[in-house]
Amino acid sequence: MTAERAPMGEFGPVPSVRGPRIPKYYRLKELLTELTQSLAPGSPLPPERTLAERYRTSRTTVRQALAELVIEGRLQRIQGKGTFVAKPKVSQELQLVSYTEDMRHHGLQPETRILDIGYLSADERLAALLGIRPGGRVLRIHRLRLADGEPMSVDTSHLPARRFPGLRKELPRHRSLYETLATAYDVHLAEAEETIETVLATPHDAQLLSVDVGLPMLLLSRHAFDLAGEPVEWAQSLYRGDRYKFITRLRRG
Repeated sequence: MTAERAPMGEFGPVPSVRGPRIPKYYRLKELLTELTQSLAPGSPLPPERTLAERYRTSRTTVRQALAELVIEGRLQRIQGKGTFVAKPKVSQELQLVSYTEDMRHHGLQPETRILDIGYLSADERLAALLGIRPGGRVLRIHRLRLADGEPMSVDTSHLPARRFPGLRKELPRHRSLYETLATAYDVHLAEAEETIETVLATPHDAQLLSVDVGLPMLLLSRHAFDLAGEPVEWAQSLYRGDRYKFITRLRRG
């Protein structure tokens, strides 16, 4: 029996290159992705045991494949009910608009629940961000954002209290914070600096947003300024990574 010779290249025999070993769960994940694409959003997936039997694999493999599809936003796991095909992610353009405006633009019904609103003393960092002295009074607004009744994000806004007297009472009279600033104080936002990073859902955030602890989240930090270039707001918004994606348009200068 003659051994098969390796192909020759310019500098000698060419070593054979094997492709990377594909884990079992990843192959199953690809099959489940095809399955979800054929189902309507909200459709239930079979139980783990049924999937394991159908694809002749272990429940551990099924569980790992499902977990990654949940993280990617293709599936949604509802505790006590099962796993369902997720709705398409909300595409949000990075622009200076309120949450209310953005959700209505996507044909969704926005809802905001104020979780907490109160005053605190600014430390040096927060004071610098808001253009006030350290120890100055800051209004902190903690809100849960929903779209069509589904939790989407948790927002925490900080504003200089002295500049916006009575804001705590004015806010419930208007549809959004930015509308309140424009209508009640004639303050219009003109620009903002935003940063986006990934974090994992804490037990507290997971409970508010109805997701699993440790689910990847998108943390957006916004430093907003008015027409005169004065700082107005320092805010951080924690978005569900399985329901959101951000879009921006780049131009070559």
